[in-house]
Amino acid sequence: MPTYDFKCDNCGYRFELFLKITHEGDCMCPSCGGKARRVISAGGGILFKGSGFYATDYRKAEYKKESKKESED
Repeated sequence: MPTYDFKCDNCGYRFELFLKITHEGDCMCPSCGGKARRVISAGGGILFKGSGFYATDYRKAEYKKESKKESED
């Protein structure tokens, strides 16, 4: 389920909710119980995991050997 950002019309509290894509309408604020409207979010961040980055994943074999040698020293 996607995450949506909401802002309360009453107190201005901002929060996130996991809702179905088919969900329509506004939600209630968990802080004051007022009406909260969906706002445009900043989106998801990029998360890089693993041993390298795409620019280093496709380097020449010589570069990889030198890098490995340097890390061992």
